[in-house]
Amino acid sequence: MPAHPSSTDLKRTQDLFTFEHVDVSYGQSPALRDITLQIREGETVALIGASGAGKTTLLNQLYRMRPHDCAFVHQQYALVAQLSVFHNIYIGRLDQRSTWQNLRNLIRPQYRMVNEIRPILNTLGLADKIFSKVGELSGGQQQRVAVGRAMYRGGQVLLADEPVASIDPLQGASVIDLIVNTGKTVVMSLHAVDFARRFGQRIIGLCAGRIQFDLPAAQVTQDHIDALYRSC
Repeated sequence: MPAHPSSTDLKRTQDLFTFEHVDVSYGQSPALRDITLQIREGETVALIGASGAGKTTLLNQLYRMRPHDCAFVHQQYALVAQLSVFHNIYIGRLDQRSTWQNLRNLIRPQYRMVNEIRPILNTLGLADKIFSKVGELSGGQQQRVAVGRAMYRGGQVLLADEPVASIDPLQGASVIDLIVNTGKTVVMSLHAVDFARRFGQRIIGLCAGRIQFDLPAAQVTQDHIDALYRSC
């Protein structure tokens, strides 16, 4: 099991995100309604709820608040199919290097950069795919590349939108374990409630853009889960 900060540790940390009665709409369609929450440094927060509940919108709002501090695993991966696995992960730090360095590594990956990225691929079971084009990979492999890019990106916060939806449960558990043990603040939306309970320190249940519950994972009962998905 991942090691989470204790309640005493969290009291010593700072709020990274604070929402006070926030509403978000797309045109005339409300996506988030009256959201009030705080996310503290070092927390691992799992967002659950039916499709359309507002999980992706909430993650996007978090990213907009601190874009330079966040790495984001997008639900649709946001990879460049024509480029290699190496290049797609290297893109995670594209803005941290000069144009000349980026061009050099696009044309011919440099030894030092390859050695930086290879350990991440080892942990994700993709070491043999480092120079394969992403478009040639399976959906599950592409999802792991997206996770690898966020891990390489670094930053204080890792946001993940359904990061293991295309991976089988055994591999999915291993990938989430990697995510929550990066030492970062983690906020992730998860379709699998059992993963939320297993890896989340705190679980937020969303329904129709509203927070239905926000509780420590150990306090979330099956009644909470049933009521959440019954309502939505």
